Amino acid sequence: MSEQRKPTDEYVIIRHQPGYRLRRAVILVVFTVIAAAAGYAAGLAQGGFRFTSAEASNEQLEAKVATLEANYREARQQLVNLERGKLIDEQALNQARKIIVDLETRAGALKSDLTFYKNIMAPSETSKGLQVDRFSLASDRQVGVYNFKLVLTQVGNNKSYISGVVAVNIIGARDGEKEIIALRDLSQEIEALGVKFRFRYFQDVEGKLALPDGFEPLEVQVVAQAEGRKSSQAERTFSWDDLTEK
Repeated sequence: MSEQRKPTDEYVIIRHQPGYRLRRAVILVVFTVIAAAAGYAAGLAQGGFRFTSAEASNEQLEAKVATLEANYREARQQLVNLERGKLIDEQALNQARKIIVDLETRAGALKSDLTFYKNIMAPSETSKGLQVDRFSLASDRQVGVYNFKLVLTQVGNNKSYISGVVAVNIIGARDGEKEIIALRDLSQEIEALGVKFRFRYFQDVEGKLALPDGFEPLEVQVVAQAEGRKSSQAERTFSWDDLTEK
């Protein structure tokens, strides 16, 4: 008995086309490749533009850096020149100051010498004859050791020589007691209590003295005694602080 078709069953007739699916797949692949190539080209174009812009910006920055470096080198050189000029100016100024100080010192010394000789050649009425002109001290490198210089002058009548002896004593204290020490006992250059002198205008007595331990000097006493026809005496006392102050 044959099978009967039901009214609800439908049949669809599809035309058979050999190779259709294959062609469709190939077309999809081609379109995909074309789209990828287009996207890649666009990306290259965009990337090339960005690279060109970055390269231009880099060149501008390099130019600015080069300009800044040149300005820095110029400013640095100007600073070096100014520092050198300042150093030269300071050296010249210090040298000028030193020259001025030296000239002032020499001028002071010359004025002192001029006064010294004027007093000898043209003295006042109250300062004629033998005079203790000055006594000076200069500190030595050793503690308690000093270089001394005594100057005796003959003021007024200088036609003949004046001679005699001069004694120098250092007055001070030790252990709370007053003590007088003769220059002979402090200096190797002085051998006698009285140093002999003979001159027409002036005479210097120079040497070095060393103070004993524990001795505190207060004054220097100078007594000069002329002998013979010009017999006279000159005495002068100097403060130790005044002699040693700087």
